[in-house]
Amino acid sequence: MTQNEKRVAIVTGASRGIGAAIAERLASEGFIIVINYSGDTAPAEALAKKIEAEGGKALTAKADVSDANAVSRMFDAAETAFGGVDILVNNAGILKTIPLADTSDEEFDRHFAINAKGTFNTLREAAKRLRNDGRIVNFSSTTLALNMPGYAIYNGTKAAVEAFTHVFAKELRGRNITVNAVAPGPVETELFLQGKSNEQVAQFAKMPPLERLGQPDDIANVVSFLVGSDAGWVNGQILRANGGIA
Repeated sequence: MTQNEKRVAIVTGASRGIGAAIAERLASEGFIIVINYSGDTAPAEALAKKIEAEGGKALTAKADVSDANAVSRMFDAAETAFGGVDILVNNAGILKTIPLADTSDEEFDRHFAINAKGTFNTLREAAKRLRNDGRIVNFSSTTLALNMPGYAIYNGTKAAVEAFTHVFAKELRGRNITVNAVAPGPVETELFLQGKSNEQVAQFAKMPPLERLGQPDDIANVVSFLVGSDAGWVNGQILRANGGIA
């Protein structure tokens, strides 16, 4: 039995991309995985079957993180199935690059509802439900440091997430729960590649001094560290996993 067996991890937005890589990595290390998703059921179910075929344990949980009641039900499902929750990874998020002046009220509200309020909803629930000695990993973005045109609204949501991370780490004093965030640089996922020309992708790949795009496993490796015992003294920090781009 590994030290992580029977420790339960909720990973939001886990049916594909970075979230799926995180879910697989943590499952391989003995964590029981709650695969959160909000859209198509098929990828989440396929990931759960893959994890279980490899000897792990997983549960799928459909929940829109912007809906506080849905988040509460997700925690309920995890507790009913596995007895409690130890790890929360807030990976769910959306990104649409639009100049601030061209951003509609609807698009502004959608970004803040999922990226900022979604994180708020899961953190608030975790404050009541996470077992002592737990780990929380939020997701910011290196775009916050780059100040590129088109990212104003998205960056605003991630600035909120970083503020939540710093303060929430202190609010959980006495429970031995760490709260950190990962801020990836450009990562080669379906979501990142969508709508970009080969030239644009190549330009992003050249930006870090390591001269490549990040891979989902690069980020999963960082999350694995932050939720593990070796990161027990890392708290309230933003880890910029970006190949040195900023």
